[in-house]
Amino acid sequence: MKAVIMAGGEGRRLKSITGERPKPMVPLLGRPMMEHILLLLFIYYYKNLLSIGDIEQLFRPVTEAHFNAEDGLNLSGIYAEDIMRYFGDGSALGVRLEYRVEREALGTAGGVKNCADFCGSDDFLVISGDAACSFDLLQLYRQHQSSGAAVTVALYPDAEPLQYGLVLQDRQGYVRHFIEKPDWPHVVTDLVNTGIYIVSPRAMTYVPEDTPFDFANDLFPLLLAANEPILGVPMDGYWCDIGTPRAYYRCCLDVLDGRLSPTPPEAPESPESPDAPAQCTDPLRRSVPCRDRAHRMRTLSEAMMEAGADFTNGLHVHDGSWELTVRPDAETSALQVEANTPDAAAETARLLELMEQHEQ
Repeated sequence: MKAVIMAGGEGRRLKSITGERPKPMVPLLGRPMMEHILLLLFIYYYKNLLSIGDIEQLFRPVTEAHFNAEDGLNLSGIYAEDIMRYFGDGSALGVRLEYRVEREALGTAGGVKNCADFCGSDDFLVISGDAACSFDLLQLYRQHQSSGAAVTVALYPDAEPLQYGLVLQDRQGYVRHFIEKPDWPHVVTDLVNTGIYIVSPRAMTYVPEDTPFDFANDLFPLLLAANEPILGVPMDGYWCDIGTPRAYYRCCLDVLDGRLSPTPPEAPESPESPDAPAQCTDPLRRSVPCRDRAHRMRTLSEAMMEAGADFTNGLHVHDGSWELTVRPDAETSALQVEANTPDAAAETARLLELMEQHEQ
């Protein structure tokens, strides 16, 4: 399987850390972020042939050339072209690396289109060089091939998903809606787009050459409009986009805790659900406390999609004489229920409370 590693972008939000170095060269425990991505590819491609120790030995010559234990990080000479200088042709890592440099920014899909001669006629992986993850990429690739999808998107659950693009699936796992960085009242799922894709060559025929084009904003809506299937796969393991100093700091702590590994970490225990009963100051509105409002919205959205639910402003269902809207509360861990009859509001709130009790 071939892979395209996205290593562009200025990383403006991370400027206090990146300085003049490219964002994929930001260090994580003595290795550039992009080197962790290459290590991940090694693990899942060679895991039946090499041990983790063997893989680390392959990376050591490149690491020692740029990271000195006595002097600290030796990154003073790293700037725009130093990704190529650092990794070279990949021979020190046992792989073959090729590079494509954009004269003008072409966006995510446009940049991959620029690699068409490298990708050839086979399905290929697209992965960011500035996000840390421990996904089983081989599993993702196999699910893509068995589905016949034009694109398969790696998804990750996040209880606070406001800074990411959200992906809403049907019960078969196929994508129906993309929602870009919503506020809480518009959150209908907890599954975020990680920017890791398995892409078929036919999907790339929709991407114009030498034109700025984005996967999420341009290509995916085009594929959905053309009834091209897009598969979403929720992934186990660890994922962190280091787009901000706070996220980078959190990622460093997670790596120290051993979470960035091929073995999925144990899920943290959910906080206890508040015991407060559903509020009933307005008979047409109810507030139902829940531990994970984004995850609960995902469950409801997947269940109500076949009933023709609308997701432009929370989850809205209209069937003849009754209307119902459910959306996350913007301030507290609760769901807000609005209906056109008191009975519908009360029954919906009761069902949500039962769902919450069942998962405790």
